[in-house]
Amino acid sequence: MLSALSIADIVLIDRLDLDLQTGLCVLTGETGAGKSILLDALGLALGRRGGAGLVRKGAARGTVVATFDPPGNHPVWDLLRQQDLDVEDGLILRRQIAADGRGRAYVNDQAISTAMLRQLGETLVEVHGQHDERGLLNAAGHRALLDAYGSLEAQVRGCAKAYETMRQAADALVEARAALDAARQEEDYLRHVCAELEALDPKPGDEDELDRTRTLLRQGEKIAEALRDAQGALHGDSAGGGADNGVEQRLRIAQRALQRVAESAGGALDDAIEGLERAAVEAMEGIEAVADAARSLDLDPARLETVEERLFALREAARKHRTSTDGLAALRDDFARRLDSIDNGGQRLAALEAAAVATREDYLKAADMLSQGRAKAAKKLDRAMAGELPPLALDKATFQTVLERREEDGWSGDGWDRVAFHIATNPGSAPGPLNKVASGGELSRVMLALKVALAQNREPASLIFDEVDSGIGGAVADKVGERLARLADETQVIVVTHSPQVAARASHHWRIVKQAAGGDTRTSVEDLDPERRREEIARMLAGAKITDEARAAADSLLQAAGS
Repeated sequence: MLSALSIADIVLIDRLDLDLQTGLCVLTGETGAGKSILLDALGLALGRRGGAGLVRKGAARGTVVATFDPPGNHPVWDLLRQQDLDVEDGLILRRQIAADGRGRAYVNDQAISTAMLRQLGETLVEVHGQHDERGLLNAAGHRALLDAYGSLEAQVRGCAKAYETMRQAADALVEARAALDAARQEEDYLRHVCAELEALDPKPGDEDELDRTRTLLRQGEKIAEALRDAQGALHGDSAGGGADNGVEQRLRIAQRALQRVAESAGGALDDAIEGLERAAVEAMEGIEAVADAARSLDLDPARLETVEERLFALREAARKHRTSTDGLAALRDDFARRLDSIDNGGQRLAALEAAAVATREDYLKAADMLSQGRAKAAKKLDRAMAGELPPLALDKATFQTVLERREEDGWSGDGWDRVAFHIATNPGSAPGPLNKVASGGELSRVMLALKVALAQNREPASLIFDEVDSGIGGAVADKVGERLARLADETQVIVVTHSPQVAARASHHWRIVKQAAGGDTRTSVEDLDPERRREEIARMLAGAKITDEARAAADSLLQAAGS
């Protein structure tokens, strides 16, 4: 709710601090006292258009601060968090207008745009009056209001889920068709490339392995000669072709010679014998390693040509397809998948088409169920409005909730219905949009009737009514007051009124006063205690001269209203 309003240097107001309450809050005062100034100032804090003309004469700037105390589940908190705005210290909206017309907007002392301020204001407060173009007059919100009134939240969620599933299925089908068409256009090329790559059979690491093998083969003669020399040396081959004992055999002979006299040496030869044993073992391992290398290395010069041909083929294919040699295997697999999509594309398309048809049917059922629920809620709302309008001196008016089915390109998660509230205020005329048909006073009363009808599921915003009692009095004004009080049981309602019947229903009453002194005119607001409230209602009944009869009538109104 709106808990406080502070105004400084706005038109006729130099300084005003107003503490507001829950329930029905009434603002009264003589014509011209400045009630419209108060609403204009509040409008500034809610993001409405400002200008230099609103700044009090002689002041450098005008400032309006509106303090709100919304409940923890109010949607305004999510809106603030989405904008990364501080939500820890309550909610204070502030608007400054300089004398040159430039303005600034703040929420919790954080600078924001006027558009953001307006969005916050629309979430927190609804102003209903002759010049209001928001709230219930905005047809874009009528569908959500009807859904809330009909308790259709579950059907709306089901329709939204069905729509999203249908959209995803349709998108998947479109993408699959496009991919299949593109693949078919290059099918010959894909098959040619796949055949080449299958024949080449590339594998990651091929290039490095072939490069190492090529280097080895290019040095094949030198390596073979080195192996022959090594084997000759190890086996004791002499340069003249003769053969002595091999290295390992000579080490064993030396070891045995020492072992024969080891006992006589008293252990002096033990280290030598162990050293010869180790040397013989390692010599044998070296001999076997050389032999293994000689056997395993394929140093056939004819193989070099085969290796180089494959290496060049891999590099040529990589250049041709603008990838690395290691990327050829992945390219082959990708092309194979694309060919598979062509070969099996018909089956996949059939499955996706079936899914698209099935999900569309699910959406049609969900949207139809939601539409039927809206039709029932619309009839119920129309009946409720038919009971609310006559007591508000709108007995000739006809309210109608209009449902139209949109074309398929207008379907959404909210279904296919376009919802609008229409009214005809004169017999025989066709119902039309609220803000196009009703006059200012009628419009405020229609808004009041709608708010009362929708109160069971209304959105959590403070309500402000201006001119709701325009052109009415007596019993009709009393009915307006009774409905405002009923509405105030659910939320904060602020009413600017000239009607004593409405004022008598208030939970809290303020009087707006304009005073002239020393060539200066100022507007102030008085919080009325019970006695001064009785005098104000008597003034509203009698005019400038308050009589005892007017005071008695005021007492009667207050007593009837339970105040």
